[in-house]
Amino acid sequence: MDTFDHLWNTDTVWLNTAQYGIPPAPAHQALTDALHTWQAGTGDPLDWGRAVQETRTHLAALVHAPEDDIALGSSASQITGTLAASLPDGAHVLVPRDEFTSIVYPWLSQADRGVTVRAVPLPHLAENVRPDTHLVAYSLVHSATGQIAPTADITAAARTHGARLVVDATQATGWLPVRATDYDALLGATYKWLMTPRGLAFAYLSPALRSELRPHNAGPLAARDPAASLYATGAEPHLDLADTARAFDTSPNWFACVAAAASTRVLLRAGVERVHDHNVALADHLRAALGQAPGGSAITSVERPDAAERLTRAGIVTTRRGAGTRLAFHLYNTLDDAERAARALL
Repeated sequence: MDTFDHLWNTDTVWLNTAQYGIPPAPAHQALTDALHTWQAGTGDPLDWGRAVQETRTHLAALVHAPEDDIALGSSASQITGTLAASLPDGAHVLVPRDEFTSIVYPWLSQADRGVTVRAVPLPHLAENVRPDTHLVAYSLVHSATGQIAPTADITAAARTHGARLVVDATQATGWLPVRATDYDALLGATYKWLMTPRGLAFAYLSPALRSELRPHNAGPLAARDPAASLYATGAEPHLDLADTARAFDTSPNWFACVAAAASTRVLLRAGVERVHDHNVALADHLRAALGQAPGGSAITSVERPDAAERLTRAGIVTTRRGAGTRLAFHLYNTLDDAERAARALL
């Protein structure tokens, strides 16, 4: 990925993309320009709105989904909350144990309606899908360990029993090739591997699933004609929502989308498959140096008490998660970064 090295210039060895991603130069410049026009009073919301649409287009391409099936929101938990609030009373939800709370808490919040949530170990998720399971929710890539879920088995079990599939791809989209249409919903925050500011999320929502959802957060952008729907007029106002996933958009985060349009363009130019091969090669190079078997993920974890301190002294930024120190490799990392981390830990 040498042709992209010039797009980043950090003061650290950033092996912490699983916490937040570093924007490429075009995204930083686009956001800086937008902030300048905002400060100067010369910014045009129509320009920022075009960035919103460009972001939607790019995200659809990254997850191989129709653009009309992509909704934009503010966070993974906000989008999951809309899905959870639309569950039928008494629904049964299946999740993995030790799952990130954004893909668990929204279902638990529906307990007063009789919604129940059962958690089992991730390797046994597929075998625990039952005829009464209404929905299965899990992360495609675990944020602490980098473990990739056994998606084929889970999908087959869910389809066999007629359960909906909701997948959080926050730690996957941008480096792991995904096909959103394999699921009923695929969602994620964009500030990690997609390298945007915080406050933007997306969701692929299948047409079949959308027919079951309530647009709890609907505003003007969710309308069929946003420009004509700023005010609910008449004595008996009525919903006139878009017949696409845009019906589930929240109010657009202009500045996040200005940066996102640029950062996702970089990823599309690089190609997710190439980013995947680059990231996994670096993570597995580190694992090999430490005597570990290949992990096949851009995220790896080291379980030794002094790992974080050793890496910090070497100028490497990581994050503690549970019993381990998490390292996450992305497009801006190099073989030198992986070897520097290995030297610090050996």
